[in-house]
Amino acid sequence: MTSGADLPSAFAAIVDDFQALTEPDRLQLLLEFAESLPELPERYADHPDLLEPVPECQSPVFLTVEVGEQGSADGGASPGPDSPVRVLLTAPRESPTTRGFAAILSDGLAGLTAAEVLAVPDDVSHRLGLDRAVSPLRLRGMAGMLGRIKRQVREQTRAA
Repeated sequence: MTSGADLPSAFAAIVDDFQALTEPDRLQLLLEFAESLPELPERYADHPDLLEPVPECQSPVFLTVEVGEQGSADGGASPGPDSPVRVLLTAPRESPTTRGFAAILSDGLAGLTAAEVLAVPDDVSHRLGLDRAVSPLRLRGMAGMLGRIKRQVREQTRAA
């Protein structure tokens, strides 16, 4: 299995934690992550139309990405590769596996710049070692979340 050596440190630590466990324990850790997914800020919770659906997920998952300083008085500088990225995701509590993947992405991408987010390898969902513990459709859902996050980052940094 590929290590997390080419991942940002927070993501590498998550991958290392998963790889250190047996398969049943990996699934348990995924379920623990599900409990840590932050709630959406009010500006999105009251306006779900501002979030992008992730149809690759079996469960209703929605996300948005903020690149650069959001909400500053002057609008902040134009987002670029060194701009901070904030990833906001929502997934139903009744779908703990999907919610766990969303929380892993939220934690793993927290504090990264646009360039660092774009450099995260697309196979990160497989590096968690959950290939036999969860369905391929669920792994595809996490890959879909990451793909949509990267696309939004690219669009926001290109539009600057």
